[in-house]
Amino acid sequence: QVQLVESGGGLVQAGGSLRVSCAASGRISSIGVMGWFRQAPGNQRQLVATITSGGSTNYADSVKGRFTISRDNAKNTVDLQMNSLKPEDTARYFCYAVPRIGVNWGNYWGQGTQVTVSA
Repeated sequence: QVQLVESGGGLVQAGGSLRVSCAASGRISSIGVMGWFRQAPGNQRQLVATITSGGSTNYADSVKGRFTISRDNAKNTVDLQMNSLKPEDTARYFCYAVPRIGVNWGNYWGQGTQVTVSA
């Protein structure tokens, strides 16, 4: 079994910064893509950013230039540094990972952490 545990998040004023982190644990051989998605009330879950094990990144247009994703392959962690936050960034942020368990790959999600940006 694989667990993804997020930390960080919270309440911040517009223009401020927050950092969310995620740690994967379990019988993991390696992890392919890791990333962050977010979901606001009444909306679908949407991509924020992803990063491959080789360090290639992909960002939603709405966060480019403001958010930075990074990972530590040795620790199986992924972080999202969020700067210049806007009220529209308010959402629950979910960690996502594709770990290799034995000879199989799986898709796992964390429980999410709330990010609230006040105007």
